[in-house]
Amino acid sequence: MRRRSLFIAVPAGLVTLAGCGDDGGSDSAQGSDSASPSASAASSAPPPKIVDGPLPAITAGVKFDEKPTIAKGSGDPSKDLAVKTVIAGSGSTVAENDYVQAHYLGQVWDTAKVFDNSYDRKVPLVIQLARGSIIDGWLYALTGKKAGSRVQMAIPPTWGYGTQGNADAGIKGTDTLVFVVDVQATFNSKSSAKGSTVAQDDVDLPKVGTNTDGKAPSIEVPKSDPPTELVANYIIEGDGAEVGADESVLVQYKGVLWDGKEFDSSYGRNALTSFGLEQVVKGWAQGLTGKKVGSRVLIVIPPDLGYGDNPPADSGIGKGATLVFTVDILAKM
Repeated sequence: MRRRSLFIAVPAGLVTLAGCGDDGGSDSAQGSDSASPSASAASSAPPPKIVDGPLPAITAGVKFDEKPTIAKGSGDPSKDLAVKTVIAGSGSTVAENDYVQAHYLGQVWDTAKVFDNSYDRKVPLVIQLARGSIIDGWLYALTGKKAGSRVQMAIPPTWGYGTQGNADAGIKGTDTLVFVVDVQATFNSKSSAKGSTVAQDDVDLPKVGTNTDGKAPSIEVPKSDPPTELVANYIIEGDGAEVGADESVLVQYKGVLWDGKEFDSSYGRNALTSFGLEQVVKGWAQGLTGKKVGSRVLIVIPPDLGYGDNPPADSGIGKGATLVFTVDILAKM
């Protein structure tokens, strides 16, 4: 399944951002046209029995985050889900419905044909461990593992792509799939920015809280008139990669009007949000472009870069409204 399939629809809760008053939207998650472990539909299969093997040997690239070389499977694979923690990490424990950031390589048991790997792209996959978003084998194999772990798994068709296989990747409906997955990080609704706090010296701009406990930061809007130009300032500056204008991001965010009234928040839904910068209002797209992953950013959006005189119905946003957001950039997708 192509990675772009994860971004067909704008996630729930972004109705007040999607469509944007922009000239048009597009699917921004270009990604790779190779197979990734995303799933096209929720599986109806019962939970698998998890066994220790058999699993083919990793013959090269044995360190965490190194591209592995995996031997061809020997004999018949298990009909159950085979899972082995090759390197045990010490980070946060992965839970179902978390987002995981991981490098991975996948190949077919019988032929050792590599059908996809993220190492060559030099961009880890960020994907939600949710039913219908990812093949069940990944969901069951990675739940309970810790960030920093290398996990190897052999996935029978029942918990992979089913009897239909994945024609784009050359995967038949009878193929058992072998993956090595390096879990770099995991994110959930309690995740926050990580970095250095930046001074907030301008008394004419909103002041944003710097708590990193997963709770919504405060936004104190001043009594002065709102700025007429876009503001996009670090509150906490992370040390991750910069976000490109055509990329997608995983975020926590909260939005208020210039009078301080909250109109939207991922914190209130207790769920992270992902979207492409080409799917949102111009102020968001311009404000987040060039910012570093791991950061908290204050974005103040004047009407011409927000909704102008055409705010979404029932959004609580009036015509000509200035929008104020605090955004934690957790990962690029």
